[in-house]
Amino acid sequence: MDFAAQIPNGLSYEDFLAKYATNEQQRRWQGIDEQVTLTDAQRELLAGFTREMHILILAGTWCGDCVSQCPILRHFAQATDTIKLHFFDRDDNPELAETMMICGGKRVPSVVFLSEDGFPCGRYGDKTLSKFQQLAADLTGAACPTGLVNPATERLAADVQDWLNEFERIQLMLRLSGRLREKHGD
Repeated sequence: MDFAAQIPNGLSYEDFLAKYATNEQQRRWQGIDEQVTLTDAQRELLAGFTREMHILILAGTWCGDCVSQCPILRHFAQATDTIKLHFFDRDDNPELAETMMICGGKRVPSVVFLSEDGFPCGRYGDKTLSKFQQLAADLTGAACPTGLVNPATERLAADVQDWLNEFERIQLMLRLSGRLREKHGD
């Protein structure tokens, strides 16, 4: 699939919620969004990004993992104008969902990172490493949260850091790319 060709079809965070979320789902997303905080060091890191990154995000407003993770991505994009978010509803984009499958399933959120000129640089999603570690340790309860209850502050902070680590990895890949360094003369 030509992921770059999908960029114009993506929705902003706000447009995605306006189009797909019920009032109750919007309330849940807003509740998590209000809890997301970035440390000064995290804001400084994001402000230092120099390469534009397009992020294709396959999500569902009904999905608890999306409720607890997608607002984090919005906060990253607000901290730097180098991050461009493009949201896609999983059920309205079956070809994209098929292409972005994780472990044989149409899992959400699922993310594809693209360079400024549309080259794929990485994929991430479903759950963060710290969330998988928590689930493995607990081995009880639902495998997918409902989004009905907000995650604990520590859980949210761990998800923020896990996502930021991946964003930083991709940013460094782009920053050190010989092709992009030549293009930008740096």
